[in-house]
Amino acid sequence: MNKKVNVGIVQMSCTDDVQANVQKASEKVREAAAKGAQIVCLQELFTSLYFCDVESHANFSLAEAIPGPTTNHMSELARELGVVIIASLFEKRAHGLYHNTTAVLDADGTYLGKYRKMHIPDDPGYYEKFYFTPGDLGYKVFKTKYATFGVLICWDQWYPEAARITSLMGAEILFYPTAIGWDTNETDPATNEEQYGAWQTIQRGHAVANGVYVVAVNRVGREADQQFWGGSFVANPHGRLLYQAPHDEELVHVQELDLEKLDHYRTTWPYFRDRRIDSYQPITKRYIDQED
Repeated sequence: MNKKVNVGIVQMSCTDDVQANVQKASEKVREAAAKGAQIVCLQELFTSLYFCDVESHANFSLAEAIPGPTTNHMSELARELGVVIIASLFEKRAHGLYHNTTAVLDADGTYLGKYRKMHIPDDPGYYEKFYFTPGDLGYKVFKTKYATFGVLICWDQWYPEAARITSLMGAEILFYPTAIGWDTNETDPATNEEQYGAWQTIQRGHAVANGVYVVAVNRVGREADQQFWGGSFVANPHGRLLYQAPHDEELVHVQELDLEKLDHYRTTWPYFRDRRIDSYQPITKRYIDQED
């Protein structure tokens, strides 16, 4: 059986013009499709600037329903091009209730559902707890025309539990729409290099531990005090880099993934077989206090 899929990465900068951002993303999805992409992943919150650098009530006006205007637009685009689209959006669920959410549109335009970001950061420049309620849909996999995959969002990248659970649900690929960058006030190049290295390394570790492909899609460009570091990448199920984007360029890249190789990796390195699920109960605790 030959089961190969072409995955498209859209790494781009954004402005404060929502319609222009949507149009730009749409054009890049078209470019990816023209290059043979069957699944195209857009970066986190691609319709706007990364507004979570400040706590401002005015930014709630950027949110929309899912399904809603942007998912409807992307659904039509997916159907026209015959591609799956992964679209990360600011979701307005109800008055006063908002999520950081990714919608998945199948290649025939069908809205397959959404994943709501589970882990919400609250750090300088990333005040997401002001805007987003933690996800309550659990971890999700989406069975599309071309592959079964899971979507996790940015800060979820740092949590091996999220990658493990999504992989155990049958994901062949883990997609991570992302918005992360360097503080422009940081002058030590080694610190910036270390931060990017940690970000990429932990995700490559998820690929290894779970025998899945990992696709991380980040934005580029300077926004306020953040220099978004791009560096989008694709890793194979043993963590080897198949592709890494530059830090300072917009681009569209298409990468072929051979899903038949998942069985080879998982039988050669049988981590799932050897899991001691009977011993993992302590992981559900916040912290393991030592008894006397």
